[in-house]
Amino acid sequence: MIISALNQKGGVGKSTVAINLAAVLARDARVLLVDSDPQGSSLSWSAAREAAPLFSVIGMPKPTLHRDLAEDTPRGPRVHAGVARGHDYVVIDGAPRVTDLTRSAIMASDMVVIPVGPSPLDLWASVDVVNLIGEAKAFREDLKAVFVVNRKIVNTAIGRDVTGALAKFGIPVCPVALCQRVIYAESAAQGLSVIEAAPSSEATMEVMRFAEAIMGVNAEGRAAA
Repeated sequence: MIISALNQKGGVGKSTVAINLAAVLARDARVLLVDSDPQGSSLSWSAAREAAPLFSVIGMPKPTLHRDLAEDTPRGPRVHAGVARGHDYVVIDGAPRVTDLTRSAIMASDMVVIPVGPSPLDLWASVDVVNLIGEAKAFREDLKAVFVVNRKIVNTAIGRDVTGALAKFGIPVCPVALCQRVIYAESAAQGLSVIEAAPSSEATMEVMRFAEAIMGVNAEGRAAA
């Protein structure tokens, strides 16, 4: 399965979502994290790491990403191709403001996770990636997408307000929001995921619930199909 964290707006936490989702999935599966952002945030995270790697990280900021990672089969679902072969999950950390790279990442994906911050600017900027997903569904009817509210301010109503505003896009919203917590930045600076840096923390419980919810969206999509 190929999951991408995408939004045309920068600064919404795509790398944080991609890295921590990959870390949770890697507990029980073979995972590849693909950094498709020319800025290389996930690659920088990997370079800062001193511990043994949880998963492989490669850089592929290429508009041919969809052909390099997956291929269609005459009968049945797509299969991982090229560098993705041999992995159970591929997680793509997407590039902001680069439409060709975003479009290719969408076409490579089975599911697109769209991080959105609790800000009107993030809501307005989401229109671009939603439109690209709509274009891709003309070729990939089975493509799934889900919003995740990221950097929600704890003990405020703003997360609920964002969730309501996102309903107009016709894409489900993950029932688990990721909150604004210092541990996300602290763990990233060490090349760690939050489940490693603070295994008993609220952030770890949050990330694990988030990953479970994302897998639930995927299972519902398969059942509906």
